[in-house]
Order: sequence, then C-alpha cells, then structure tokens
Amino acid sequence: MKRFYKQAAAERCDGGWRATLDGRPIRTAGGRPQVVPSQALAEALAAEWQAQREEIDPASFPYRDLVDFTIDAVAPAPDAVITELLPYAETDTLCYRGDPDEALYKRQLEVWEPLLAAAETRLGVSFSRISGIMHKPQPPETLARLRTELEQCSAFELAALKMLASLAASLVIALEAIRPSADADTLWEAAELEADWQVELWGEDWEAAERRTARFDAFKLAMRLAQLSRG
Repeated sequence: MKRFYKQAAAERCDGGWRATLDGRPIRTAGGRPQVVPSQALAEALAAEWQAQREEIDPASFPYRDLVDFTIDAVAPAPDAVITELLPYAETDTLCYRGDPDEALYKRQLEVWEPLLAAAETRLGVSFSRISGIMHKPQPPETLARLRTELEQCSAFELAALKMLASLAASLVIALEAIRPSADADTLWEAAELEADWQVELWGEDWEAAERRTARFDAFKLAMRLAQLSRG
C-alpha cells in the first residue's frame, strides 16, 4: 500500500488520546476507535505512521498491533485474560528448581530467589518452591491475591502481561516487568536462566540466538506498552 497521508500526529480526544493521519482518526483492526489512555502512547502510534516511506510496511507497526489487540480483544473481556494468566502462577518457572545437590540449583537460587521473595513481600503472598518437575499446587490464598492484583490492572497492562508471562513462563516476572522501576535485562536473564545454562554447557547455534533476540525484543516491547499506557 502506498502512503496516502502527509502528517501523522497525536491529539487529545474524548476518552483519552489518539493518533491521526492528516487530522483523521484511526480505527482498530476490529473497527473500534483507536483511543489510548496517554499522550505518550498516542505519540508512539503516530511515530510509526510518520516513519513510513512511500510504501507502507505492515510489519513495522508493533505498537499499533498491540494497541488494536488490547482494544479489540482484551478490553471487552478482561476476566477471560485474567483467567488465562493465573495458570502461569501455578507453574511459575521461578518456583521449579533443580535438586539441591545440582549446580543449576545454586544458579537458580542466586537469580530467582531474590525476585520471588521480593514479589512475596510486595504482594503479601507465599509461593511454594518445588525441586524437580512434578507439579505442586500453589496455595489458594496466593492465587486469590494474584487475581485481585490482576483485576486492578488496566486493559493495556493486561495485554502486556499476557505477552510477558508467555515469553517468561512466569507471572511473577511479568508482574515485575510492568512496574515503573523494572529492569528488562535483569528480568530476561531470570526468564532465560535455564536456556542460558544449556548454552553454557553445549553452545548455541545462530538460529537459536536469533530466536532469543526476537523474543527479548518482544519482551521489551510489552514492557514499553505498559509503561507508555501510563504516560
């Protein structure tokens, strides 16, 4: 598709902010008004349109795609998204450790335990730690408290959490990642700890390295979505 507009901009509107093309508002893929809660996110959307050259590249709109998903799929059914997120707490990667006599266990303890302990303190919950791969249910009161935490999130934060939890296999990491003070490198190191351990033992091929880079880019994008939605 050829570029059909001259100027993309962000403007205030009823209910929040939006990007416009030559003053015309944009709709989502589902036909809804593309209204976002902050000027910062609207400016990010407008910047994607403004960066297009003579030919529009559909693959170069990561914020638009996430915003459309949020407005079209998450905002109408937040409870469904919360229900999808809670199982990541049931099988949270930070809770499943190796056996205490294994070298990997020491690395997990050093990297994962501070994150998990901090989450317990901040959320007022207790997680079960498991050695091995056999599933052990988390305490019902922990899951209930996490549901309450998720119910307080905006649709844009829930959309970010859905992406983050899937990439990290951890709701704890996902919830930490949407906090304003979150450090992407530290959290990704925790999420990839076991994969990195295997690379140290056996090496890594270029295809796996490219996949890791793409997944980290997606992780950082989801973090930015949550942060930009709060302005």
